[in-house]
Amino acid sequence: MVPLEMKGVQVVRLREIVLIHDLKRQGLSVSAIARKLGADRKTIRKYLKTGLEAPAYGPRAAQPRVIDPFCEYLRERVLQYPGLSGGRLFLRDGLSARRAPSGVHRFRAPF
Repeated sequence: MVPLEMKGVQVVRLREIVLIHDLKRQGLSVSAIARKLGADRKTIRKYLKTGLEAPAYGPRAAQPRVIDPFCEYLRERVLQYPGLSGGRLFLRDGLSARRAPSGVHRFRAPF
């Protein structure tokens, strides 16, 4: 049997789960299965615990952007002053005093 390379694999398919269960039935330990497949022991334990059901992957929730609190204000300003660049808008209106903690320094694209 050719070892399955799981390193860097983001999606575990049903065939990998079946292989994990098959190796366990053959008497291999969790550590031996992990070594053979190139996966972490916690991952192997997780799929042994969940059984032979196919993993259900779904879309992730959107993360808030640093610029979100300023978007509406920036849209209004860009509509009022279309020739004003993002950097000049940032300095002109004093957004630097209200900026997010991570430090948004420039707005390069129009909204």
